[in-house]
Amino acid sequence: MPSKKAGGKPTSSDVAAAAGVSRSAVSCAFNNPQRISVATRERILAVAREIGYTPNTLARMLQAGATQSLGVLLPEPLARIMENPYYSRFLMGVGQVCDQEGYTLLLTPPLQDSVLKAIPYAAVDGFIVCGLEMDRGEVAELERRNIPFVLIDSDRYEGAASVDVDDHGGAREVTRYLLDLGHRRLAVVSPGPGPDQPHRGPGGPLGRRLAGITEALAEVGLTMDDIRLMEVPVSRTEGYHATRALMAEGQPPTAILALSDVLAYGVVDALQELGIDVPTGVSVTGFDDLAESAWFRPRLTTVRQPIVTKGRTAADFLISAIRGEDQHPHQSLGTSLIVRDSTAKPS
Repeated sequence: MPSKKAGGKPTSSDVAAAAGVSRSAVSCAFNNPQRISVATRERILAVAREIGYTPNTLARMLQAGATQSLGVLLPEPLARIMENPYYSRFLMGVGQVCDQEGYTLLLTPPLQDSVLKAIPYAAVDGFIVCGLEMDRGEVAELERRNIPFVLIDSDRYEGAASVDVDDHGGAREVTRYLLDLGHRRLAVVSPGPGPDQPHRGPGGPLGRRLAGITEALAEVGLTMDDIRLMEVPVSRTEGYHATRALMAEGQPPTAILALSDVLAYGVVDALQELGIDVPTGVSVTGFDDLAESAWFRPRLTTVRQPIVTKGRTAADFLISAIRGEDQHPHQSLGTSLIVRDSTAKPS
């Protein structure tokens, strides 16, 4: 029985010693079998099976400069990302392309609260960069390392491929809808940084959504100073707590515009617990149109964005960049207002 070193995985040196060949012959047996005789290769493979040796596929791919893996660079810790069903829809789109093209997928959250620090530790061929609302050197670092990347839900950067949706138009449309119903006491519950996260600035999709709201308000002579804005981390619980605080104020809103469906679910939870009917007491809207929004009670009025298509488009763009094909320009996907049961005229 061939032996291996005690206390560790068998190595190519163990195989070489047991088979009576050089390490280069072991390498050829797995990577370039045409360079050695059939008998030698069969002897090497037989020894490898006996001692349980398998080549380090990742090391070989890294040496070749390709991992067949796409990275998704996330703006928040994994635990918080997984609370938001938006990302499961987005990753579904990315995964469809990975399955089709033979790539694996690596999720890369911030390292020590820094997206920039996480970049060198991910063995991927390229990155889909999510939520880069304020560049803290990430774009320059990716370009310096010559790593292909595509920006999602981010500010635009010269020469960088990106995919987003018409956040400005979607937010403007849903705000106009509430104003046309007659609402003037509005509150906006917006995704924002958690207590342990740095403020990401006014850019990106949230900045565009707030600009759309501002534009719609101006059409009826209102400004953002005339409404209540609360920024909270994206979770149903945070939407609930924000609404409890809003409804305890002197002049509570007649309509709450949540800039995420997940936050909107928490808004409705709080209103129902307070005994306030939705929509006759307070109207509620969301943004995303997650699958749950169609059967949530009351069914949620929201802005639909093509989340799966966004993920699929981003992955297509990235694989094209990895293969050295023509770089894609910025791609903006449309949104649409979906009116359901959670909105009505103010009573």
